[in-house]
Amino acid sequence: MVEELTQAEGAIAACADAATWAEPEDELIAALDAAHRLEQRLAAVKLALVRELDGRGTATAQGASSTAVWLRERLRLTISAARRLVDLAAVLDGGNPGVRHALADGHITVEQARVIADTVDTVQTAAGPEAADKALGVLVDWAGQFDPTHLRKLGTRILDHVAPDLADAAAKAALDAEDRRATRDRHLTLSTLTDGRLRLTGILDTETAGLLRAAIDPLSAPSGPDDQRSPGQRRHDALRDVSRLALRSGELPEHGGDPAQIVVTTSYDGLTRQLGSGTLDTGLHLTPEAVRRLACDAAILPAVLNGTGQPLDLGRQRRLITGPLRRALVLRDRGCAFPGCDRPPRWCDAHHIHHWADGGDTNLTNAVLLCGHHHRHLHHSDWAVRLAGDGHPEFVPPAWLDPEQVPRRNHYHRRT
Repeated sequence: MVEELTQAEGAIAACADAATWAEPEDELIAALDAAHRLEQRLAAVKLALVRELDGRGTATAQGASSTAVWLRERLRLTISAARRLVDLAAVLDGGNPGVRHALADGHITVEQARVIADTVDTVQTAAGPEAADKALGVLVDWAGQFDPTHLRKLGTRILDHVAPDLADAAAKAALDAEDRRATRDRHLTLSTLTDGRLRLTGILDTETAGLLRAAIDPLSAPSGPDDQRSPGQRRHDALRDVSRLALRSGELPEHGGDPAQIVVTTSYDGLTRQLGSGTLDTGLHLTPEAVRRLACDAAILPAVLNGTGQPLDLGRQRRLITGPLRRALVLRDRGCAFPGCDRPPRWCDAHHIHHWADGGDTNLTNAVLLCGHHHRHLHHSDWAVRLAGDGHPEFVPPAWLDPEQVPRRNHYHRRT
């Protein structure tokens, strides 16, 4: 087998060096089809090898805790990719052999193979091997027309074609099987990047996906005509706002005996002069601007240190706009006070108009409600906020936006 694979590798290397620019379009399309078909056939070989090595216990014999961990090191994969490889190899080995043959012949893709194997297994359980063989033929034929997602949807009604008398009962069985797969495959991975940011990857089950969408979709809409954020950035900010709301609720379980909260450590000079940086209790670093913005929020505890590292201020309660003061602020502003924003109070931070680190008081005349997006925007833009003569907040736009700098107000929230 190694000799044959080595020969195939040599042929592929020759193709990799070919001058594709010189090929006519029909030849390029044919070559693309052939390369794709070859990729699937090689995947079938790879999965067979993985299954055999897993069955022999090679990984544990070589000191690894599992085949997935061994593959991660051996093939330099992510652990999630390695696990999917082991799982699919097991599914194809234990299911209908026709699925393996279809993949080995290049008639279906790896992802289609997973869908077909799952569906055929469900059909066999519900209607027996004869119906399963019919289902395999139908699904392989459909695989030439539909992607894996559409194929799985069609598979929920496959018995309409191969065993109509059992279709309704089997449809329920298929949905139950899909629910079990969703439960099995659910995961969330948090990977810290070298610059301190976090990469989120994972698969949510149907219920959790619905909850997440219900939570962030209303917050992912543009906040106004001047909102220049991309859809991805708006979803990111919506997840931040949901996290803030969870922290603010006070209903999260304690962590190590302490309430769920963020602690930011910074020096007094760095905070007041907007120099240096802050450090989260997780060890990640923040810019001075981010520290000053986070210090407005009652869910954040700023640990301010003097020159020798001794705490000067560890979240003074008189600084935080909570309790009756926040309720009064909500009654006044009714939600995010920035012009054009309709975010309700529960999504808002209490912002000090004159920053507390600069000597600003914690009272109703020095506070304004801002949603997460506009709180960040105010800290990083030339907009200014102040209370007008009637006690309501108004915002002065930068000169480049309005040379006359006419103050603006929010008209979405009902005033009384």
